[in-house]
Amino acid sequence: MSIFVSEPGRPVGTRLPEIFRGRRVGDVSELTESQPINPGRSEATDAEFQLAARSGRHRALEEYGAAAAGERKDQRPYLPVSSICSPALYSIPASATVAEAITMMDEHSANHLVVTADTHVAGLVGQQWLLAWLHEHQADAMSQSLTYIELPAFLTAFPETDAHQLARLMLAHQLSAALVVDAQGEAIGVVTSTDYLRLYASVGGQQGSV
Repeated sequence: MSIFVSEPGRPVGTRLPEIFRGRRVGDVSELTESQPINPGRSEATDAEFQLAARSGRHRALEEYGAAAAGERKDQRPYLPVSSICSPALYSIPASATVAEAITMMDEHSANHLVVTADTHVAGLVGQQWLLAWLHEHQADAMSQSLTYIELPAFLTAFPETDAHQLARLMLAHQLSAALVVDAQGEAIGVVTSTDYLRLYASVGGQQGSV
């Protein structure tokens, strides 16, 4: 499955890719058409396409799980993000202040927060990024609303996305986390560099004492 990069920007409306904004089947970029789709004859909606696609993805994941049961995770050619991501996800409205965001992180021991605008995903911020922003904007920075801050770029992946490919893109974009969304663009989890460290640490533990 594809991985999307949302550019830096203020949290106004949704910052998710165009694929989540009600496009029709004929416009879905991931399709490889065996024949050109005729919009005048095709009544399939994007929702119907996504439903069919999800069914195929779940079946593929089940087959993958059965085939890879005896393999070490780090050596599997395909490792779905869903197998390592954390479902613990905390969100905060864009109208909140930097101080409120940091307080929420402290209360939940969370390193990342999803920023929402009118229930839409408008950004993903990490504790390290917030602290760096505070250091750069010291005057009244804690009371600043997230609405007026240019939030960092963030990666969006699906549960079926290959975790190895996602790791390469996280390194390329120097990002410590990626947001996991479902077919409707709803945030359902987050993958962080800690998840990858935990994966390889558990593999090392199985191999014996270091």
